[in-house]
Amino acid sequence: QLQLVESGGGLVQPGGSLRLSCAASGFGSSLDYYAIGWFRQAPGKEREGISCISSSGSSTNYADSVKDRFTISRDNAKNTVYLQMNSLKPEDTAVYYCTAILNLGCPRSGHYDYWGQGTQVTVSS
Repeated sequence: QLQLVESGGGLVQPGGSLRLSCAASGFGSSLDYYAIGWFRQAPGKEREGISCISSSGSSTNYADSVKDRFTISRDNAKNTVYLQMNSLKPEDTAVYYCTAILNLGCPRSGHYDYWGQGTQVTVSS
């Protein structure tokens, strides 16, 4: 059973940067069969899908709210996916979740089968 563990969250000032990591384990095959997405949820707000990367890393997408500031990448040999976050804003404050689906490409429906526990990102002065 696939397990996902996020790390790298914390408190940063506006304009700062963080890199989140998502470590995958417990799967019986290669990570290169899974598309990986990142979601976030702020208190009192709806859950927002912010990025996805295809199983091979050949395709990525981003929500308009993070486009040109966040970069998703993966290292299948290390069973790890990353989210580099630059030019952070207070409105980026949320719990960030790593998600996965046994699918080569990013799902058009936005559906994912596996979720991590989340990591807190707080952007504040």
